[in-house]
Amino acid sequence: MQSATPQQFQPLELVTRPNLKTEEAAFYLNRAPQTLRTWAMRDGTGPIRPRRIRGLLAWPTAEIKALAGVA
Repeated sequence: MQSATPQQFQPLELVTRPNLKTEEAAFYLNRAPQTLRTWAMRDGTGPIRPRRIRGLLAWPTAEIKALAGVA
């Protein structure tokens, strides 16, 4: 059985998009994607709230950077 190749993400300082996908946000916050989905499902349980764009979770990059301590 072949193992999956880990995804490569650019440094958070270089991200300029307004929103991140759940997997990206989880990587930068050192959390499991399911943790962020739980935050989204239970309003007020997490430190940030995602936006919903066409039914998908979109995590604000500025808030991810602030939470991660990246300028």
